[in-house]
Amino acid sequence: MALYRIGDKVPQVHPEAFVAPEAVIIGDVTIGARSSIWFGAVLRGDHGRILIGEETSIQDGTVVHTTETSPTTVGDRCVIGHMVHLEGCVVEDDALVGSGSVVLHSARICSFATVGANAVVPNNMVVPSYAMALGIPAKIREGASSAEGIAMGAKHYVENAKLFNEQLFRLD
Repeated sequence: MALYRIGDKVPQVHPEAFVAPEAVIIGDVTIGARSSIWFGAVLRGDHGRILIGEETSIQDGTVVHTTETSPTTVGDRCVIGHMVHLEGCVVEDDALVGSGSVVLHSARICSFATVGANAVVPNNMVVPSYAMALGIPAKIREGASSAEGIAMGAKHYVENAKLFNEQLFRLD
């Protein structure tokens, strides 16, 4: 894994987390226990704080950034899909952000909510619990999210991270 200090900002990675060798973690970033940061993900806490809770997956190619006035927080047991862009937003516990989605400044994805694949959640939007945000810009569909599906996804990635921590070996 590539961990970088910038100035006095140093990443904090829990020893039970999995961070892929090609992931990049810069600055004021905290990653919780049993969370996973997958290949090609970039978490850049150069101008603000990034907090990743426990048992959360940040999947391949995702970019997490922040600003001095808008930290980025991702709670516990979240699933952040492939190629997602999170910027100065809050993703509460037990939420899912689908592959290719963008969640922008001061947006809030509430617990048990889902952002559908390729959706764009604009500044200041709130996706309520158990709702799904779909489209560009995102529109809310109440009651469309599956708490069970989110829980299954989070559990899968905790197990997969454990497998990678134990069995991933570079061949060249």
